[in-house]
Amino acid sequence: MTGKTALLLGATGATGKHILQELLKSSEYTKVAEYGRRVTDAQAVAGTGGSDKLVQKAIDFEKLGEAGLRDEKWDVVFIALGTTRKLAGSAEMFEKIDREYVVNAACEAKAETGDQRLVYLSSAGADASSMLLYSRSKGLTEQALASLGYSDTIVFRPGFLAEAQRPESQTIVSVLTSRYRRLMEYVSTETSELAKSIVRAGTLGSAALPKSANAKTEGKEGATFTVIDNAGSLNLAKPAA
Repeated sequence: MTGKTALLLGATGATGKHILQELLKSSEYTKVAEYGRRVTDAQAVAGTGGSDKLVQKAIDFEKLGEAGLRDEKWDVVFIALGTTRKLAGSAEMFEKIDREYVVNAACEAKAETGDQRLVYLSSAGADASSMLLYSRSKGLTEQALASLGYSDTIVFRPGFLAEAQRPESQTIVSVLTSRYRRLMEYVSTETSELAKSIVRAGTLGSAALPKSANAKTEGKEGATFTVIDNAGSLNLAKPAA
């Protein structure tokens, strides 16, 4: 089916920027909306095929009722929004941005009727009962999103995102990659490849995912979701046979 509409939250992040590019290139989507605290510079997408179908809007996550997320029924909602405790400044702000903003925005974007798919970029090790703040937040976010009532909820748990590391981390990343190339290929992924997998999964939906995606179902009755791990994501990024 063509003519889908997509909403993307978190398009300015390391993976989000590639998701945006993939959505704009895809003939499956006739409208792509990028909503966020800040949006991609228009010049950065001006030469991208499909930029004419892009709608951008800066929003305040503290005032989501005024953001207009409900103004249209989105076929697929992609969320690549997240942060770290260091960037957030405190554990409280981290949880507000990483979980509260994500869940509240997904809730606001949900249509009252009709099929609608939600795709969320989580992280390997996500676990609602973890003692680690980051892993616990991701796990709790997954559960909260699954309980919103979307027709289909897909969660990606990629491994190490080497391209997402900041300059001060690049040296150690390069050393690890050169010394343990086989291991890094298994536990890490390139953000550009991850974006391909995310858009493909969002387009296909859980029921149509190939076996190579290694998809599994988690959650509880009435709030289940599909999980795709790093290996499955790598497979899903490969061109369809």
